Amino acid sequence: MHASRHTLIALAIASVAVVTSGCTGSSPSTDPVATTVAPTEKVTITFWHGWSQPSEVKAIADNIAAFQKLHPNITVKTVPNVADDKILQGIRGGNGPDVVSSFTTDNVGMFCNGALMDLNPWLAKSGVDKNSVFLKPMVEYTQYQGKQCTLPLLGDAYGMYYNKAMFAAAGISAPPRTWSEFKADAVKLTKQSGASYSQLGFMPTFHGYENAIAHWVSQSGPTYFSADGKANIDKDPAFADFLTMQKDLVDSLGGFARLEKYRNGFGEEFSPQNAFEAGKVAMQIDGEWRTVSIRDDGVKLDWATAPLPVPDDQAASYGRGYVSGTVVGIPANSKHAAAAWEFVKYLTTDTTALVTFANAIHNVPSTHAAMSSPDLDKDAQFATFLQIAQNEQSNTTPASPNGGQYQTILQDFTYKWESGQAKDLTSGLADVDQQIDKANAQAKG
Repeated sequence: MHASRHTLIALAIASVAVVTSGCTGSSPSTDPVATTVAPTEKVTITFWHGWSQPSEVKAIADNIAAFQKLHPNITVKTVPNVADDKILQGIRGGNGPDVVSSFTTDNVGMFCNGALMDLNPWLAKSGVDKNSVFLKPMVEYTQYQGKQCTLPLLGDAYGMYYNKAMFAAAGISAPPRTWSEFKADAVKLTKQSGASYSQLGFMPTFHGYENAIAHWVSQSGPTYFSADGKANIDKDPAFADFLTMQKDLVDSLGGFARLEKYRNGFGEEFSPQNAFEAGKVAMQIDGEWRTVSIRDDGVKLDWATAPLPVPDDQAASYGRGYVSGTVVGIPANSKHAAAAWEFVKYLTTDTTALVTFANAIHNVPSTHAAMSSPDLDKDAQFATFLQIAQNEQSNTTPASPNGGQYQTILQDFTYKWESGQAKDLTSGLADVDQQIDKANAQAKG
């Protein structure tokens, strides 16, 4: 689940066309928000979701069973392990489900362009104030241009994992809070071994596991787009400042070629051979799921978690982080919209359902009520991510009309930058903005 959620995904051109063409199948003839489901009315709705691991499928099945106990007239039929392109194809063909979920928040902009209903009227009808119910970053990544076409269903927060034994051996008493402290610690924790390393303080290259620039630069509170929707990466100093810092860290730790050679010996990310679990790195960017992976993998490791460091001139913002997660919506041509809304409302706002689900799959809850529930598992290391998700300065990447293509364009440039292929940062970021504006204009038609 996590690999598909956190990789920047560009959907196939055919899938993009599904939404941008506005071809979403036949819509109900009446206003769906005006409809209701009588307690005696028997309704069967279909739910397509992406969970595939047995524990995840069981967790969602348990929630469905609890919902059906509350609504015995509504039967929910599920289809697991469904990707976004299949969802969009089903909606276009008029044989899609009544409720869908997606791990890819980058695609919300596409979903909001006609494929899924705007849920704002449903929220208003049910008296749900989204801004007080849900965590702020999660409201942001579930809407696009005023359309709340999805709602958050649990989330992920990014922070730092660090090896306490390595820190103690290096005489470091606490995790770094600022970029300068981060660099100093990474260098101090690095042990050279010939042309390689016996221990690396931190793997700074962008191909490393969860090292996407979006996860890092969030610590600077970046603004990707201006008020008029134009790319703002060249104009916001957060990006240039971060990339300058990152390149300096690459050089300080031995250079791109040496680091990449070492990284190529890392084990698979979601395995006990993960570089952090294997003791190859002292610090690592990762999400809340790693807390459970370390336990389940049976790795003997003295470790802890903390927020990622922030720029020196933003030290007061320490504690923020990048937030993402699963989204849920109702296809625009759902034949049972009222029943579908009852199910979506239950999944996304019922505190017991959210806490039970969060405890089962070890994700961050998406509502304030679930966050404060005494039934939520809150061990010390997992609590770090709960705090990051609730931090008012935590942020996410904004939705776009083309599946987050702007992130792919920026990421491609960062690979050239860190390797030394791109020499001029200013002109490089200006070119990134031009490419993004061109891609967005094409997507909008």
